[in-house]
Amino acid sequence: MSNLTPVIKSIQDIMRQDSGVDGDAQRISQLTWLLFLKVFDALEEELELTRDDYKSPMAEHLRWRHWAANAEGMTGDALLDFVDKQLFPALKGLSADPQRNPRGYVVRGVFEDAYNYMKSGHLLRQVVNKLNAIDFNRQAERHQFNDLYEKILRDLQSAGNAGEFYTPRAVTQFMVDMANPQLGEGRVRIFV
Repeated sequence: MSNLTPVIKSIQDIMRQDSGVDGDAQRISQLTWLLFLKVFDALEEELELTRDDYKSPMAEHLRWRHWAANAEGMTGDALLDFVDKQLFPALKGLSADPQRNPRGYVVRGVFEDAYNYMKSGHLLRQVVNKLNAIDFNRQAERHQFNDLYEKILRDLQSAGNAGEFYTPRAVTQFMVDMANPQLGEGRVRIFV
């Protein structure tokens, strides 16, 4: 693969079809945790070859190669159930500290605020299969990761130009606190 941009664009197009993914900020967040697991798995493959004593901080069934690498693997409701009820809780709850288990600490940190926005396990499988076309163990594709990161940042920046804006949680909570909506009051109008 000489260029990751078309792959990422096709992934974003798939995500646009999913009712749970609403806007570029969610697409980028979704893509981030998926890419992290794919890249982390590639790193682990390398460490397994170079270090006899390497042990993954993740249980075997949570590793990318186990649940994501097979194009004919889990899909639909089974995939969503696995991601939402097994993968995320386990990775958010990894017992890891920076000294004794630094890789586990990083994994837990990435997943602390991550969320699976996708509601279609079939579309999620399509996204995963597209990501499987990328081989991060190949030096050429590793170098393209910078281009991929830049594209994602440009997409997020242009989201505002398309009328999509990310509102930080603290601002959203402040707005709710100030409006103090009560059940049965009807609609709350917010003017910006």
